[in-house]
Amino acid sequence: MPDTLPFQIWDVFTDAPFTGNPLAIVESDGSLGTAQMQTLARQFNLSETIVLMPPRDPAHTARARIFFPTAEIPFAGHPTIGAALFLAGRDGLSNVVLEEEAGVVPVTISDGRAQFTAPVLPERRGGPVDPDLCAAALGLDPDRIGPHAPGVFAGGPTFLYVPVRDRAALAAAAPRDPGWSSLMAAAGVDNAWLYTPDLDARMFAPGAGIPEDPATGSASAILAAQLLANGALPDGTTRHMIRQGADMGRPSEIGFEADVAEGAITAVRIAGGAVPVAEGRIRIPE
Repeated sequence: MPDTLPFQIWDVFTDAPFTGNPLAIVESDGSLGTAQMQTLARQFNLSETIVLMPPRDPAHTARARIFFPTAEIPFAGHPTIGAALFLAGRDGLSNVVLEEEAGVVPVTISDGRAQFTAPVLPERRGGPVDPDLCAAALGLDPDRIGPHAPGVFAGGPTFLYVPVRDRAALAAAAPRDPGWSSLMAAAGVDNAWLYTPDLDARMFAPGAGIPEDPATGSASAILAAQLLANGALPDGTTRHMIRQGADMGRPSEIGFEADVAEGAITAVRIAGGAVPVAEGRIRIPE
């Protein structure tokens, strides 16, 4: 048998197997190249694969690189939560520090849940996004977009946020061409994260190899900027529970906290659980 690496599959933002967002966790000695890691992610074909390796700073727990099936990303929420709970359980840790490409991510572990502080504060990217174009891209009538204004925000990765009026509109939405391609080009992104006033959510990114994502922790963190821009994030600490994945049969719950002082975001924290569902070894790509 050729050289192999250990891997595990965890379901994240849930405490029940076969729900939440599945994650592949691969352990490496640090010798893998980027193309090899991308090949592994393409083989697992999950929304994200995280490769753990020795940290650059010995005070940290691990270095991590995160991949879509099609590309590397600098930071993501469900890989951070899943990897932290895996490492904490294996090594008996109550705090985990991951070196991600976007920055150092501290994670606290308590009662089987992990909470991380986003490594990058979110900010707006680009100008206004046409609500009517959003409606056409998602197969919705224009009056089902709102009450917030759509917008593009970044905090490591970049997301287009599209508010919809209610749960029924969320369930009816799906990417429709040619409107979808026009919206992606106009917004300069490859995804849309939809949400209702009660923070039920869906995320579509077919251009990134993710037709729909069951739980998107990074988008949940960056949501703070979208809420702030629409007057929905007051000074102080705001807490929400974001529900995603129900429309694809993988319900997920994402804990959201944001600190705001004098109208500016000072910290965003995301929390969730995770459970292991599979383990094995995978060949090292040439």
